[in-house]
This record gives sequence, structure tokens and C-alpha cells, in this order.
Amino acid sequence: MAPADRSFARRTLLTTTAALTGAALLGGTAHAAETRQAAWPAQFPLPDGFRPEGITIGSQPYAYFGSLANGDVYRASLATGRGRIVAKGAGRPTVGLKIDRRGRLFLAGGTSGEIRTVDARSGETEQVYAIGGTFVNDVILTPGAAWFTDSYKPVLYKLAKGAVTTVPLTGDWEQGPDFTANGIERTPDGRALLVVNTFANGGGLMRVDPRTGAARSVDLGAAKLPNGDGLLLLGRILYAVQQQQNVIDVFRLNDAGTRGTAITRITDPRFRIPTTVAAWGSRLYLPNARFDVEPSPTTEYDAVAVRQV
Repeated sequence: MAPADRSFARRTLLTTTAALTGAALLGGTAHAAETRQAAWPAQFPLPDGFRPEGITIGSQPYAYFGSLANGDVYRASLATGRGRIVAKGAGRPTVGLKIDRRGRLFLAGGTSGEIRTVDARSGETEQVYAIGGTFVNDVILTPGAAWFTDSYKPVLYKLAKGAVTTVPLTGDWEQGPDFTANGIERTPDGRALLVVNTFANGGGLMRVDPRTGAARSVDLGAAKLPNGDGLLLLGRILYAVQQQQNVIDVFRLNDAGTRGTAITRITDPRFRIPTTVAAWGSRLYLPNARFDVEPSPTTEYDAVAVRQV
């Protein structure tokens, strides 16, 4: 073997050894993290009478839940299941919510017709946007904007640079006589939005151009989402909660989000009308809204965790 060949072979050996060592370390780290998470509670209580609807998880293992009863925000440790109220809602409901990298919560105000932003650390309300919505339902964060659905109006609300713009929904969008828009997500390529429409074609997804509001039906084959609620996109896998069915329907989307293939359905006996979903590690976390019971100050609520697909 020539000196150059020996040098190349040595570099190749060192590179391969480093890669294998790194992979082993990463694999060991991932296994340790998964083992640690396996010891975390897969079900934990929320405050009695809380009436949870939305959930969000940020860069730390804490879940934030919004209250339909009074708009409070409850934070729970995923490691212990224990938590506390971190923001008061002053009697105005909180439906969907998301947290950004700065620790700022974006709250959909439901029947209050408002959008609110809250500092998750201090619990202080930063801004209240009285947009005249009918039922501001869910929210997704994109670079530079927060997008909200309204369940009784064919519009989206865009919050960007401290101002709210109303974007009418057109194209294939069909507004039902009652509750219509619900969960919202981004497409895998990030160029458009996905919105649950519980009315059109028996319930499904619409792909919405954020610049124009033009909506197109997403081809889900024979699958329907008549009770579709919260959406969660992980890569190209879309989790769609169907609350009344007590299931999560799982789809594999193409990059543009124009087509989806149903790959499985997640069920669990602990589901009691879950509404929304967030992820941490290998788990999905969902609040049980218990819409099938008359709410009272003593009604018990909880959150449950299931494995991702």
C-alpha cells in the first residue's frame, strides 16, 4: 500500500470509528431519555372544574393547559404530573394555546372573541386583541405570525408585528350552519396551513394559502374527520384528534399537504373526549375535555399520554 493509500485508509478508519462511536453515544442517550420518560406518569390529574381544552408543550417538559371555565392556564410537569395555575384568565375562556421560544403564550379566547398573549414565566397578560370573533378556537405559530381559527366565521386571524389581520376563507371552504373550523397546523413544507373543516364533505382537512385565504380540500381518501379537533404535525405524520370518537387518526402527508394517507388509528380506554394533542419525547399528551358530562366545580379532569406512531 502506498503512503497516500495508507493515509487515506487511516483517515477512513478514524472517521468510521468516530461515526460509530458518535452513533453509539447518541443511541445510548436516546435510550436513556426514553427509559427516563417511561417512568414519568402516563396519566395525571388537572384541577377539578378546570374544563381543559387546549394543550401546548414548549422546549421544556412542561405542558400548559387552557381552561374553558375561566381562561386560567395550568402548567404541569411531565416528569411528575404535578402543576399549578400560572396565569389567570379573569373569567374569559381559553381554548387553543401555543407557546413560543421566548416563553410567550398565544391564547385563543373562544366566546370572548379575543386573542391574548401572556408571559408564561410571570403569568402577566401582555396584550389583549378584541377582534370581534365569534368563537376563536385554535392557534398555530409560523415564522413571524400566529394564526387563529374562528369556528363560526369563514375567516382566519393573523397576528403579526402586534396587529391582527382578518383573512377570509375562499375556494373550497364551506361554512356550515353551525360549528365548522377547528384545529390548525402547517403543511410539511411550511408553505400553507391545514385547517379542520367539520362540515365540508362530512368533515376533513382544508389546505389554506396564507397569502390569499384560498382553501383546497386535502385528499384523505375515504377518511373523514366529522369531529376533528386538535392537529399535530411531526415531520410528515399528522395526528388528528377526533374528540367524540375518542381516537387519534394518523395520516402520512405529502410535502405540500395536498394528500394524506391514513396509516393507523390510536385508541385508549383512558380517552374521555380528548380535544387537542402535543408531543414530548416519544409520547403524545392529550387533555380529556369530558364534553359528555355536565361540568361543575367538582368535575374531575385529567391528561393522558400515549405513544407516538
